[in-house]
Amino acid sequence: MSILPIVVGAVLALGILLVFVGIAQSQPVDPVQARLTQLGTMQARNLEELELQQPLFERTIRPLAQRLSGIAQRLTSATQAGRTEKRLAMAGHPGNMRTSDFLGLKVVIAIAVAAVAFLLFGILGGNLLEGVLLAVVGAGIGYLAPEFWLGRRIRARQKQILLAIPDALDLLTISVRAGLGFDAALAKVTEKMVGPLPDEFRRALAEIRVGKARRDALRDIVARTEVPALTNFIGAVIQAEQLGVSISKVLQVQSEQLRIERRQRAEELAAQAPIKMLFPLVGCVFPSLFIVILGPALILIAVNLGGAK
Repeated sequence: MSILPIVVGAVLALGILLVFVGIAQSQPVDPVQARLTQLGTMQARNLEELELQQPLFERTIRPLAQRLSGIAQRLTSATQAGRTEKRLAMAGHPGNMRTSDFLGLKVVIAIAVAAVAFLLFGILGGNLLEGVLLAVVGAGIGYLAPEFWLGRRIRARQKQILLAIPDALDLLTISVRAGLGFDAALAKVTEKMVGPLPDEFRRALAEIRVGKARRDALRDIVARTEVPALTNFIGAVIQAEQLGVSISKVLQVQSEQLRIERRQRAEELAAQAPIKMLFPLVGCVFPSLFIVILGPALILIAVNLGGAK
């Protein structure tokens, strides 16, 4: 059996994996910081050097995805496009991607997977019909794979927000009880903490500064995160603002409630630990112990039975 198809498939699969890694590791660049960095370093001499300074994903994959985004938009309904835009917002716009970029990326990966399948099974395998069928299946898998990756990014971001809510709320409560207003307390949270939750608060503050109502800016956070604990907290803050209740008392009650919920989640994870440890014990540890303990006895039995014959 020739090893060439396996090598070609491994190389192309590694290339697709590197595309995903580049998207996952790329972060949106602050324009002010980028400008300061550019002023502090040697200016690019020409346009070609300026292009080469950009990441590989920005120079290769993104332009190709933008060219192919028209095909994906024709295949995607308006409802599905709106759903994709919402999911990208919930994921924090990884790689600074917009809806058109993500749809184009799906087409690029679908074409790449289909080409790999046809090359391996159609051309190198010598069966064109099988290659075409597997190329169609591979194209479907490649088109849907970014959706699973995006869902994983959404769940990871929601988990980060959930873990950061109690600390952020404690800092909010301390700041408000020290005399700061709610907006100033939010600014203090964005100053002292890092992560997706402070980023959402920072965006809400920017929207408030340009004239958006506070309750609307906070409701937009709920739509971009869909974390139940954060939804309850923002709902309580909006209700307190509408009814004229002291925001300090609301924050104190919410902070105590979130601490209780965090302790309950820790106790739940601790209760699940013995069950999760059971499978490695049964599958890995116990067979090794049986071999060590019963192995010599089985050898002696076999030797004695052989000698008796």
